[in-house]
Amino acid sequence: MSDGDKNGGDKPEALPEVWPEAERAESLARGAALKWASGVFCRPEHLERLGQYRKRESQRTSSIQSRLKSVVQSYLEGVGWGLEQLREAREELKEVSRALGKAGVESSRNAEGVKALEMMREVSVNHCQLLAAVSNLPRLYSVQSMVSETERLVESRRLLEAHARLMELECWQDDILWQLHGAGAPGTAGTALSTQDEELVRNYFSGVGKLVEALGKELWAVVGSGLALARQNPTPFVSAVRIVEREEALDQAMLEERGGAGGHSRPLPSGRPRCWRERFFQVLEEAVSARFRSVSYLHTRGPGLAGHLSALQHGIMGDLATVRHLLDHCVPPHYNLTRAYLRACHRCLQSHLGQVSGWELESGEIFAVLNWVLHIYNSSDMMGHPDLMVEMESEELGPLISQECLEQLQNKYVHSVRKSVSEWMHKALEVELTDWQRDQEPDTDHEGFYLTSLPTIITQLWQCCVSFMLEENARVALMVSESLRDQTIQMGLYEMENLLNRFREALVEFGKEHRRDQSTNQNKFYLHYLLASISNCIILKTSTESLQQQLSSRSASRFSRTPPGPLAALDRAVRRACRLVMDQLLLELQPFLQGLLSRSWLAQGDVMVTLKLCGVLERHFELYSRVRPPCRQRLQEECQWLTVVEYVRVLMQKRLVCRNAEERRQLAQRMALDAQHLRDLFQGLEVEGSVSEVNPMALLPVLADFIRLKDPSMLTLEVSGLVAKYPDISDEHVSVLLDVRGDVSRDVRGTVLDLLEQSTPPLPAGYRPIFSDILVPTPSMPFCLPTAKCA
Repeated sequence: MSDGDKNGGDKPEALPEVWPEAERAESLARGAALKWASGVFCRPEHLERLGQYRKRESQRTSSIQSRLKSVVQSYLEGVGWGLEQLREAREELKEVSRALGKAGVESSRNAEGVKALEMMREVSVNHCQLLAAVSNLPRLYSVQSMVSETERLVESRRLLEAHARLMELECWQDDILWQLHGAGAPGTAGTALSTQDEELVRNYFSGVGKLVEALGKELWAVVGSGLALARQNPTPFVSAVRIVEREEALDQAMLEERGGAGGHSRPLPSGRPRCWRERFFQVLEEAVSARFRSVSYLHTRGPGLAGHLSALQHGIMGDLATVRHLLDHCVPPHYNLTRAYLRACHRCLQSHLGQVSGWELESGEIFAVLNWVLHIYNSSDMMGHPDLMVEMESEELGPLISQECLEQLQNKYVHSVRKSVSEWMHKALEVELTDWQRDQEPDTDHEGFYLTSLPTIITQLWQCCVSFMLEENARVALMVSESLRDQTIQMGLYEMENLLNRFREALVEFGKEHRRDQSTNQNKFYLHYLLASISNCIILKTSTESLQQQLSSRSASRFSRTPPGPLAALDRAVRRACRLVMDQLLLELQPFLQGLLSRSWLAQGDVMVTLKLCGVLERHFELYSRVRPPCRQRLQEECQWLTVVEYVRVLMQKRLVCRNAEERRQLAQRMALDAQHLRDLFQGLEVEGSVSEVNPMALLPVLADFIRLKDPSMLTLEVSGLVAKYPDISDEHVSVLLDVRGDVSRDVRGTVLDLLEQSTPPLPAGYRPIFSDILVPTPSMPFCLPTAKCA
């Protein structure tokens, strides 16, 4: 421990001069050791293990010292090797420095010799330029004559010879410019040509540039008229193609030479590359578009547009046949001339039809365009031709007009057709209203049914604007798209609905006018024209149903507004016309109905009133036979219904109240006799059965039996049967019938009415109410004195 203390005491005096941090490190180490020892030897009994700790620490210290020695040894060996390398590098640098000094001395000695070589180079360049000038003098003297001769060859369309001379002239010009650059002198790098010298050469060869323009002009004129030349003499066209290929090869060679020769490549001559092959196809497309330039709206209005499109079809197909059979053999295969001509035609047609679509076209013109675009253009007569399909699929060309333009044309077509249809229908309705005022019966068809001009005009109209597209033949149905067809049919249905609504309103006004003029009896054929209108509606219904059947199954989902309802409008018009017919019948029956079921009628026992009433019905039935089924049966049924209802309504007015059993018997007998007269009339006129389950003619005998019943106590049973047959009968109706009998006591009346109130069965399916149409007159209240008590 004393040795360690001694060594530790010596270090603080020597280390700070070499290692300033050593003192602080040792202080930290001592503090850590004391902290460790105070924790381990905190008790006296722990001192027994002091020897073990001392031995372990000694071993650790020895191990650390040995590792430090090995590290220091390896470090010293590396430092020695590095010092050796530095000594060798210093020797090599000395040798390099001596070599550079010798080279500098030699370079200064050769500086004067380089100046002499510069003068030699200038003399060599001048010599090369003079040599080029001397060697090119014959060419220079012959340039003007060659230019003139080439001009004559171009004017005479000897294009191949002219192009050969032109190539020679261009070669001379390029060689002279290249020689003037000095690239021809051996062992030289060339010098830049002055702008003045280059301008001098180009001015001297200025005729060459004009020759290029003249040759190009003649060349493109030949290419543009290639179709005409192919049919007569294709030699000029072949010459033009050969010249184009020569120029294309020259362009390619010059570009390759310029890209692969490094720093000694010639610059591209002025105007190169000419790209005449690309220009060839541009001129071809310009020639195709030339046929559309002279077309104007004034020359193609009306039928002229269809003729123009037809001329385009034949012209294009003729040109394509010429290209395919003649011109295609005059060009290299890689030109794909037929395909290129197809594309050019398609692009020109796209532009032309876009221009045509912007004109103010009428419906027939729009249809001609749509027909041509959607059907003719892609058919086997044009682009769908098998020989053309080999060259190019129609899908590669794309649509002839855009979808947006197509929809605009379709909308414009539908709008134009709708305007025309609306005007036609308005005129047709005006003609119909004029016919109603004629002082003669309506016309009849071959079957004897009444008929006016309205259905004929409407049918002809549909044949013009719709049937032309849809029903003429199967091919025409493919001329337009399904969307346009559905739009046109929907438009027709909307217009038909509007016409029928106006027709119904005209019928109402016709009826009002007739009632106002009834006293003057101006329109004697009012009923006849009502019946003719009903027959017209039947014919229009057939046309409307035919239109609706032509709508595609997907059209209902494309309605932009409420779907048209022409059949509903037609049914309303028919109902209104039938109602007016029944009103007229009621008007004619009214004088005879006034004389029925009264006391005077019963006392006289005269059947003339009933016979006259039957005469009116017979005349009406005869007129109803001029109406087309099924409205004829409907009118006959309504006539029976009206007759019975009005007869019972007269009974409900209580004009006759029986005083005794004899009057009840007479009344029942007369009612049964009237019912028999009516039944015989309807059977004799071969009236078809009622569509309803209720036969109105069976009601009169039932009421007669009700009045004839002798025992009032049986009225309850009789009313039960009456309610079973006619469940819509009300207690007011039964009360009036009891009043007409005149022998029903208050108790029986109460019993019957109570029974009627308790037994109100629901109306069965298919039952047509009859008593609901018969209103019971409101009884007049008896006048009472203020001091009296009302019963």
